[in-house]
Amino acid sequence: MLLKKQTVWLLTMLSLVVVLSVYYITTPQKPASDMAATEEKKKEKPAAKTTTSDTAKKENADSGKAVTAPANDEVFEAMRMELEDERNKQKEELAVAMTEDISAEEKNAAYEKINNLDDLAVKEGMLESLIVSMNYDGALVRIKGKEVHVLVKSKKQSSKAANEIMTTVSKELGTGTNVAVEFQPGK
Repeated sequence: MLLKKQTVWLLTMLSLVVVLSVYYITTPQKPASDMAATEEKKKEKPAAKTTTSDTAKKENADSGKAVTAPANDEVFEAMRMELEDERNKQKEELAVAMTEDISAEEKNAAYEKINNLDDLAVKEGMLESLIVSMNYDGALVRIKGKEVHVLVKSKKQSSKAANEIMTTVSKELGTGTNVAVEFQPGK
């Protein structure tokens, strides 16, 4: 009798997992709202906007000097949002493809791609936190395959600092990763 109860329990749990998986796959993905982060962003908004780097470059084009305006948090946020929008669009396309009449292998491949996109976002966030913890004003990490582009906001720019960032990124992502580091003047 105990064996029958365990079998029923196991089948019930497996059914529940299958139903939840189907529900998760077929529902459109909505970005998670983080009210605490949203409130903090509202408080951190600067009162005056700084000039963009394009404006500064145009103003100094006649003098022949290469000038880069400070990258403010709004620029980094805009770049993050653009990347997130692009990935959400890819995930939505994959989710739509999964609802169509395709083979189980193709559905699994689409599901894996969605998971890979989520993993990339987590890795980028982790690397940004690591870089900021190395006493930088801000960081933006973009991973595309084996290519990693790191944009760092810092007062000081040196090849030693770039090498430290490259080493940190390579340790986290593994060898064989091409890392490019670009500095933007900080506060």
